[in-house]
Amino acid sequence: MSKHEPTVAHLTLVPTPIGNLQDMTFRAVDVLRSVDTILAEDTRNAQKLLRHFDIQRPLQSYHAHNEHTQVNKLIARMQQGERMALISDAGTPAISDPGFLLVRACVQAGLQVECLPGPTAFVPALVQSGLPCDRFVFEGFLPHKKGRQSRLQELAGETRTIVLYESPHRLLKTLQQLKEHFGGERPIAVVREISKLFAETIRGTIDSVLAHYAKGGTIKGEFVLVIGGLEKEKNKQAAML
Repeated sequence: MSKHEPTVAHLTLVPTPIGNLQDMTFRAVDVLRSVDTILAEDTRNAQKLLRHFDIQRPLQSYHAHNEHTQVNKLIARMQQGERMALISDAGTPAISDPGFLLVRACVQAGLQVECLPGPTAFVPALVQSGLPCDRFVFEGFLPHKKGRQSRLQELAGETRTIVLYESPHRLLKTLQQLKEHFGGERPIAVVREISKLFAETIRGTIDSVLAHYAKGGTIKGEFVLVIGGLEKEKNKQAAML
């Protein structure tokens, strides 16, 4: 490796654009060009990205359905000197995407791990929501069935800003459940298609935002829900009841 080529860890997690390809960093491209193997959540999506940036490296599938069976094999290869990069379909690997198991195994094996800074959906959604972002809790996707109601009950008393991910076909159901557990007056910002052409942020109360989507608001793309925390005075009153 020449002194002009980037040095890489045994495993480098490389964030990829969540919509706008211009969000790809120079360093991310350099790392992907220098590793021995790129692990991708979906190799078909990855091929499109790699072609765009003229990256020609071996690809291997690594996703939620095979990660448990692949981890030990990948660790053994890295121990033999192979350098790998992990990418997800969009955003930062291991944030509501596969990656944690492999990172943990690398750490336990004494292998060097590095995560590059880069695109992720919840940070811009939180910052542009207009809600307090000095302290927040990121919940990712709520449980689909088991544990969903109890999780919502726990979050209803959270005083920090809450950030959730949601899919289009569950958005209305989730907003309705938020109303039931949090109350319709709780402030919320619903952000979709971040960095894309039709990016949109709908701000208001849970009631007003629910009404917006129930009356025909666009429900397409991936959503980030940013919900105001329970005000401390209201929290005290609830505890006294």
